[in-house]
Amino acid sequence: MEMPGKGTFTRTIRRQQLREMVPLADSTIFGMEQRGEFPRRFALSSRCVVWDLAEVEAWLASRRARPIHRGQQVDVRYRRTRPVKG
Repeated sequence: MEMPGKGTFTRTIRRQQLREMVPLADSTIFGMEQRGEFPRRFALSSRCVVWDLAEVEAWLASRRARPIHRGQQVDVRYRRTRPVKG
């Protein structure tokens, strides 16, 4: 967002706001960050990390636009241990 007479302003969100937007576990988000599948956090201080709101919103929009391909469902009636009868 460009303001007259000032530099660019980046809106950031903290962990609690991220949790409200993206209902994934912290460990899942961390793993996705490490693999480059989620926007990276950055430190404002030694005890405060934030995410760029525009990057998170863009990530959400991209996830909404493409379906997630799930693995093949296993028929539990045919498993070797503890088969389900019915």
